[in-house]
Amino acid sequence: MKITSAEFIKSATTPPQYPCGYLPEVAFAGRSNVGKSSLINTLVNRKKLAHTSTVPGKTRLINFFNINNRICFVDLPGYGYARVPTSVKKRWGPMVETYLRERENLRLVILIFDIRRDPSEDDLSLVEWFQHYGVKFIFILTKVDKVSKNQIQVRKKRIVASLGMSDQAEIVLFSSKTGQGKGEVWDRILTVAKGG
Repeated sequence: MKITSAEFIKSATTPPQYPCGYLPEVAFAGRSNVGKSSLINTLVNRKKLAHTSTVPGKTRLINFFNINNRICFVDLPGYGYARVPTSVKKRWGPMVETYLRERENLRLVILIFDIRRDPSEDDLSLVEWFQHYGVKFIFILTKVDKVSKNQIQVRKKRIVASLGMSDQAEIVLFSSKTGQGKGEVWDRILTVAKGG
């Protein structure tokens, strides 16, 4: 998709703070430092729309972005990072769960895994939660440029197995460095945004 505009709308923690929703929303979820912000920036051809950081746990609010005035990207806080204060960690779960459960504009969640890491308990819980509530989601394996081609298939198979999915599961291999998978991600986003 040709990006003509990509703008930060606002940050929020509770439903009254969410922007007035008229655009279909696509949320990005994953553990801290998995590459959510880099994925968003690559998709919209911007370097700093979503803030990236080498320090995990930087995104602590739900961030909304208007893309082409056609779709809204929602950057959810990463989970599972030990150095974040316990008080903050306790707020994250309910904050994200409320958004995922109550937001009527939500059309798709892009669940992101670093291809080099096995899914955590938090990852598995989130997948179960999506399935229980009927939330539509797809898997993206990021940082594929950091492993060899042989390792990509080995890691993909291992992640699919740990998620209890079949080998035919729809998973996109993605690299923000090379742009691999960018078109595939957009295809899925646009299909869902159009009501597919």
